[in-house]
Amino acid sequence: MSQDSQHGKWTISRRSSNINNNSHQPKSSPASTPEAVRTTVDIKPEPAKTPVSSLVIGSEARQAAAMNQLNPVKLESSPSLTGKRKKEVSEGSGWALSDSDDDDESVKGKSLSSVPKKAPPSPKAKKVKVENERPPSPHGRLYYIDEPEDFFESSVPCLNDTYRFYLNKVTGLDKKYNSGALHIRDILSPLFGTLKESVQFNYCFDIAWMVQQYPPEFRTRPVLIVHGDKREAKARLVQQTQPFPHVRLCQAKLDIAFGTHHTKMMLLWYEEGFRVIILTSNLIRADWYQKTQGMWMSPLFPRLPKGSGSSAGESPTFFKRDLLEYLASYRAPELEEWIQRIKEHDLSETRVYLIGSTPGRYVGSDMERWGHLRLRKLLNEHTDPIPGDQSWPVIGQFSSIGSMGLDKTKWLAGEFQRTLTTLGKSSKRTEFLKRVDLLQLYPSVDDVRTSLEGYPAGGSLPYSIQTAQKQVWLHSYFHRWKANTTGRTHAMPHIKTYMRVSPDFTQLAWFLITSANLSKAAWGALEKNNTQVMVRSYELGVLYLPTAFNMKTFPVHKNPFPVSSSSTGFPVPFDLPPTSYSAKDQPWIWNIPYTQAPDTHGNVWVPS
Repeated sequence: MSQDSQHGKWTISRRSSNINNNSHQPKSSPASTPEAVRTTVDIKPEPAKTPVSSLVIGSEARQAAAMNQLNPVKLESSPSLTGKRKKEVSEGSGWALSDSDDDDESVKGKSLSSVPKKAPPSPKAKKVKVENERPPSPHGRLYYIDEPEDFFESSVPCLNDTYRFYLNKVTGLDKKYNSGALHIRDILSPLFGTLKESVQFNYCFDIAWMVQQYPPEFRTRPVLIVHGDKREAKARLVQQTQPFPHVRLCQAKLDIAFGTHHTKMMLLWYEEGFRVIILTSNLIRADWYQKTQGMWMSPLFPRLPKGSGSSAGESPTFFKRDLLEYLASYRAPELEEWIQRIKEHDLSETRVYLIGSTPGRYVGSDMERWGHLRLRKLLNEHTDPIPGDQSWPVIGQFSSIGSMGLDKTKWLAGEFQRTLTTLGKSSKRTEFLKRVDLLQLYPSVDDVRTSLEGYPAGGSLPYSIQTAQKQVWLHSYFHRWKANTTGRTHAMPHIKTYMRVSPDFTQLAWFLITSANLSKAAWGALEKNNTQVMVRSYELGVLYLPTAFNMKTFPVHKNPFPVSSSSTGFPVPFDLPPTSYSAKDQPWIWNIPYTQAPDTHGNVWVPS
């Protein structure tokens, strides 16, 4: 099957067009790969002497991706790859399938599997089992390199305390571009507090790896995992926690089909106080290695004096109220003690607004509690119209795309764009919508091919051919991923950001970092003649509005690295203005082959 568009021709290979017909079933083997979280698979049906691969998979809809793993293929000089593949048992070349909230029902539950292709080793080479080995990478177990000793912080780093918005550290970058960025090991270190307990809300987990990120002195302190796994996936997660009695599980309720628990948040309770971190990274090695991620890290919130009233410790942005409401939406007894702890702390220093999504169908005033209608309400109430604001474009940047249908006005250029273009109480919506540019940043095939990870970076960019073919109109919105100002052009984005920017790209009217990708499942969609909104997934983000910082707009920081502690410029994670796709550029589609050119590791991409 092929599809012509202004961005090239897509082809589904014979194998990927019939992706349900796969006889290899997932087999769990926790004994051989204790770090594997969601499923493990055998490469061949016959027993193998080498350890089986492990794949970290995002949701049940993606679990079928573990059905089969192809064997390494190096790019050949011959124009045709037919007959050039040599098979072997892949030594741990797992693929981390990260974060998709694609609500396209036509592809749910179908299998997809791919690994990069490399030449087989000598038949005499034997795999030596390594104890306490790292989680596998798409390139094999030896792909991850050890970071230098000075990669992690030994003293409190210089951080931007104005916005408290940080990028993650990326292995392989010039040290300058990691100055003021944070790794999970830094976040959990004693530099930020003496940890007593923590909660980890997330989508993908590698429990053994996560535990190792806590410093030795905190490594056995209680941890609560909030997840959305069901049935077999839940059983595997339970199995992974068995070696760690201090780790408990809390299952989020997902009562609407095709929803996911996609929120990424840490609650950290210290002897000195309490901290909240809202981020975009899964709790797996690959997400903290060579991808672009972001986070908001709260100040250290002190404990309130005993006897303080119920409204004590609130911020001007009502962050405390909204966080408590979000936690209450889980209806989980395991979170009750954390709700009480938050009530006992002073969150008044918070200057961001919380924007969450929780599964459900909402009517009346509840429609503005969650999702994009919550964003619309805040933009309506806490921003002011800007003269000539129809020339201020909206930028959306994400790592996954859901199904929005054949007609762009049904959601993206309709209700969602109305939300994104709201600035204060303005009545000029309908005609105004048509004049505001909506720029979308999503990596092209060449962005992925030339990235630090190469083609396997596309495993965290799950835009399917089935969805793309139904919304070719969307691709005229696309812009390349370029991030030279932050040194991260070749670190593919797993971060999700949305913003309103001035025509000269020097000022921001607002900025949002969130777990929510471009999908109705994440943001919600109106139903019943706009009298009801339906949200499928749990999501969480923070909104920066200039009024909360006593500013009219945020100036864009042109050179955010190395970080300055007092800069008033906002560190946008990518280059402005964005670069439009050229006529030859194609958006990355993860379930079609790319064999015309090798990636940075000499691999081609052949989905099965």
